[in-house]
Amino acid sequence: MAHKVRSVKYNFLMNFILTASGFIFPLITFPYVSRVLLETGNGKVAFVTAYVNYFLMVAQLGVPTYGIRACARVRDDKEQLSKTYQELMFINLCMTLVVTGVYFITLFTVPQLFEDRTMFMINSATLFLTFIGSNWLFQALEQYDYITVRSLIFKVISVVLMFILVRQADDYVIYSAITMFAAVGSNVLNFFRARRYVTLKRFERYDLKRHMKPIMTLFAQSLAISIYTNLDTIMLGFMKDDAQVGYYNAATRVKVVLVSLVTSLGNVLLPRMSYYVKQGMKKDFSKIMIKALNFALFISIPLGLFFFITSGECLRVIAGARYEPATLTMALLSLTIIPIGITNVLGIQVLTPLEDEKHVMLSVVAGAVTDFVLNWAFIPAFGATGAAASTLIAEVVVLIMQMRYARDITRPVKRYIKVPKYVVTGICAAVPTYFIHLIPFPFAIINVIIEVIVFFGIYLGILYITKDRMLVSTIGAAKSKIRSKTQKSKD
Repeated sequence: MAHKVRSVKYNFLMNFILTASGFIFPLITFPYVSRVLLETGNGKVAFVTAYVNYFLMVAQLGVPTYGIRACARVRDDKEQLSKTYQELMFINLCMTLVVTGVYFITLFTVPQLFEDRTMFMINSATLFLTFIGSNWLFQALEQYDYITVRSLIFKVISVVLMFILVRQADDYVIYSAITMFAAVGSNVLNFFRARRYVTLKRFERYDLKRHMKPIMTLFAQSLAISIYTNLDTIMLGFMKDDAQVGYYNAATRVKVVLVSLVTSLGNVLLPRMSYYVKQGMKKDFSKIMIKALNFALFISIPLGLFFFITSGECLRVIAGARYEPATLTMALLSLTIIPIGITNVLGIQVLTPLEDEKHVMLSVVAGAVTDFVLNWAFIPAFGATGAAASTLIAEVVVLIMQMRYARDITRPVKRYIKVPKYVVTGICAAVPTYFIHLIPFPFAIINVIIEVIVFFGIYLGILYITKDRMLVSTIGAAKSKIRSKTQKSKD
């Protein structure tokens, strides 16, 4: 069955809807869950999730990123696509079986895991369900409408289950199971849908060796990234207590949502940019790179500055007054979305399609080492705040290195990348917002609403007056969509 490849705009819209759901659903659920489970219950769930993610990362090797690139390049040839799919699934299966065995051994040999063994057992399903899901295939084929609809259905089901079943502080095991269901439950559907695009017929000869070098390079990259995304939680769990993990988790929840918004466009570009490289379409590659970098700056700078200033009020609204000790933690983590937004484009969307995984790996390894060393220094004295500071510094290290490695690619288009414009505009919006932040309104939600209106009103207003290309094109695209739908309804 031939698959239809949609436009980048359509894929971005679908991925943005998916991303927005990742923003809206936590806004609905986390205020409830944080107040029911409290910081200790949330800390337990966060610790288990972070622990499982380490094993998941090893089981996946570098297949998720490499699979997108490899399958995107042969997506027009069903025979080659099927062969590539089977080879990657076999490699993935072998590692999943080995890692699952090691995972269960740790459950019965590490004393710190005894208390929450039931939760660890339930979450072990993540390993198998991620394997059969092969999300990388659907991303390579740019099937973002399917990915979005499927994910939304499972998120809605999980929200309903959460409100029905999570009613008291001891229900953290149930909440953990529901979270796992929302994240990977839909992968069962993927396994059957994949038959539309690939066959399982046996080929005479398989070439697993050709995949191993790039997979292992990307695995080292994933390992390094995982260190400074999950290691903070793991080290807090072992070096401090569940409460500190809970504070850090509350701040991280907000950061994860912001990062998904910032990277929403970049996430749909890897298959398209890999295809451009394969076809030698250099001008198209450069054009889409400029758009991706400007989009990352356009959205990450204001979001980072806004949540840095308003972290206290946002935490009280989202998680409750008990999480106020995480205010500085959230402020520091909010700033990380700026370097993350840029490196998501430079590393994943630019260097990876150009097969320069080596330099991406070196940059994230440097970030991981930085994060690990600083965690040992900061966590004992500063807890969650120390972990956040370590992460921010690590992200800046990654950004500096990737800018250096990509300088030959970005130098010719440097004048088209609007860093000063978005920084200055963001600061102009941040100054009045800071003074509003100092006014003690009776309810935090009032502060947040006024701050949102002032900050983003000024930010978008200045860009509109100066006719910013990113904003104008976005508004133009929205107007044309509305006109098209209105015309269709009239017809």
